[in-house]
Amino acid sequence: MRLRIDLAYDGGRFHGWAAQPGLRTVQGVLEESLGRILRLPEPPSLTVAGRTDAGVHARGQVCHVDLPEADPAQLLHRLRRIVPDDIAVHDVTWAPDGFDARFSAIWRRYCYRLLDSTQVLDPLLRTQVAQTRHPLDVATMSAATRMLTGLREFAPFCKARPGATTIRELREFSVTQRPDGVLEVHLLADAFCHSMVRALVGALTVVGGLRRDLAWLERTAELGHRAGDVPLMPPHGLVLEEVGYPEESQLAARATEARAMRSLEGP
Repeated sequence: MRLRIDLAYDGGRFHGWAAQPGLRTVQGVLEESLGRILRLPEPPSLTVAGRTDAGVHARGQVCHVDLPEADPAQLLHRLRRIVPDDIAVHDVTWAPDGFDARFSAIWRRYCYRLLDSTQVLDPLLRTQVAQTRHPLDVATMSAATRMLTGLREFAPFCKARPGATTIRELREFSVTQRPDGVLEVHLLADAFCHSMVRALVGALTVVGGLRRDLAWLERTAELGHRAGDVPLMPPHGLVLEEVGYPEESQLAARATEARAMRSLEGP
């Protein structure tokens, strides 16, 4: 039987989501907790919607686990009692037929929060907001987001992985400023490749800081490889906010579609 787990975590003390020998990770902590609760000979394996890097937070993460038997309500209660305080388990429910936390997802929403050098960072936000060393022009950053929205090759902004495509559909990309001066960069895509969000925000800080113009960004976006002059923003400003799924009747079809290699020539 398959269970869906909805959770949030402060990524500051984790070496990312994915289990790694000898390192504290979100997956490792959750799998060990499940194994203890259910008294399994080996911890179960979790599949996640978005594998976050070390230091990246999540407010709306989703994963699934296959178990021989379990009571979702009881499991939720017991998980909440034993997981550390930097993980919050929101819900444990039966997964509908065809559900795959990773491949059934139709979009992921991230937000990167940052402050420029003209503002004073609230020390209570220092683990959630990154600060630049120079002023930022919000209008220029907004213009830059419009240049990169849509279905395209994002290789200049991704760490390459063998056999993995870097074609993505960036459906939403915008910059807003809160009353306290914090800039929020909102991104929504079908999926994100490794380090893509932090590199895109890094590119925004380059043009927003007026160190390069929009023509530079246009040229950079056409490269077929990782752009060396696009900075990678610190992880603590990034939050996985939400993951979206289709109607239950479309879950299996979506999972099959997502497993296929993306192509600009595809339907």
